[in-house]
Amino acid sequence: MPPDFPIDIVLPWVDGNDPVHRAKLKAHITSDQEDTRSDVAGKARFSDMGEIRHCVASINRYAPFIRTIHIVTDGQDPQLEEYISTLFPQGHIPMNIVSHEDIFKGYVDFLPTFNSRAIETMIWRIPGLSEHFILMNDDFFITAPLTPEDFFRGDSTVVYADWYSTLTARLLWAIKPRRKGRKRISFKHSMVKALDILGGGNRFLYLSHTPRALRKSFFEDFFSRHEDLIIRNIQHRFRHEDQFNSQELFYLSQVQEGRCIVVSPEDKAIFLMPSKGRRHIERKIKAYGNGKGYMFGCINSLSEASETDRERVLEWLKDCVNRNA
Repeated sequence: MPPDFPIDIVLPWVDGNDPVHRAKLKAHITSDQEDTRSDVAGKARFSDMGEIRHCVASINRYAPFIRTIHIVTDGQDPQLEEYISTLFPQGHIPMNIVSHEDIFKGYVDFLPTFNSRAIETMIWRIPGLSEHFILMNDDFFITAPLTPEDFFRGDSTVVYADWYSTLTARLLWAIKPRRKGRKRISFKHSMVKALDILGGGNRFLYLSHTPRALRKSFFEDFFSRHEDLIIRNIQHRFRHEDQFNSQELFYLSQVQEGRCIVVSPEDKAIFLMPSKGRRHIERKIKAYGNGKGYMFGCINSLSEASETDRERVLEWLKDCVNRNA
């Protein structure tokens, strides 16, 4: 059943194999360690193994209520039209290529950027974006039929996350070792930074690797009153420990207003790390097929797996997308 309001998907994407992109990145790297650190500018952060094709196919297969898929890129094009049209000859969800210049309008001095947190801070500025939208990574995919209520229920937004102790997170950050003078930039730490903006607290939402439902009007209102926080997050061309997670900021604000439904991702999301080898891959694939009803999946750093393991994962992804065809 279609929703009473439009819902878009936003999908940031980069092809790090593109020599033009790689040359641009190299021109802005300030130290050798930035180029080798996986949490900053390592190749795995920008690699493209074709995951976006399966991501977009899964959206069309399992979330046909989506109005538009906005693909945010730095002047690139994933060339998906032929592939998706072949899979869905009766028609597919329209795709809109959005440039970084579109969302950084008025802030182009901070481009180019190679920082996903900076990009995510600005995605609400996509021209024509619907009020209700869902943010996905190109290594996310959907594994079962969804409805709008899996993301939005009345005036509330659904988030797939678990509550996490702030004290524990701070202690883990405090004892994290420094390598070459810097700590590894932490996903968890960026959520604590968002919590601090809202005044702190003894717990925060540990976001899962799943699609994230968001509302444009929140970001329009919040950042119109706190432009300094926009600058804080977009001034770094690469990930930086001072940045906050903008989605966490949204969800915690919605919790404060009683407009957030927190759903544990357990048995709803499957997370694969192909670099761990074939045994890990087969165990995860078996778990997916055991009938628990997973809704979402994420393939982390596929480029770091062996060629045969990559082929195994990509074949499985094709099966996932076509399972209910």
